[in-house]
Amino acid sequence: MIIVFLEYWDVSELDSGIQQEYIDILSAMHRKRDLLDLRNSYSNIVHADDDEKRFSARMDYLEHKRLIKRIYD
Repeated sequence: MIIVFLEYWDVSELDSGIQQEYIDILSAMHRKRDLLDLRNSYSNIVHADDDEKRFSARMDYLEHKRLIKRIYD
């Protein structure tokens, strides 16, 4: 995964402008990954086989959504 690869880069000796761009890019990629995970959580609701699984998927989705909102807001 590209995020893991980028996290191993050591940019501490590079220009501060490059360091900030690195942080911005990595943050954007983390956000995109989290939003894709949230979308998959929602998809689990739609594709649930029965009401019990749908309810469980909905609770997982709402918890995931709450965590993402807390992180990015």
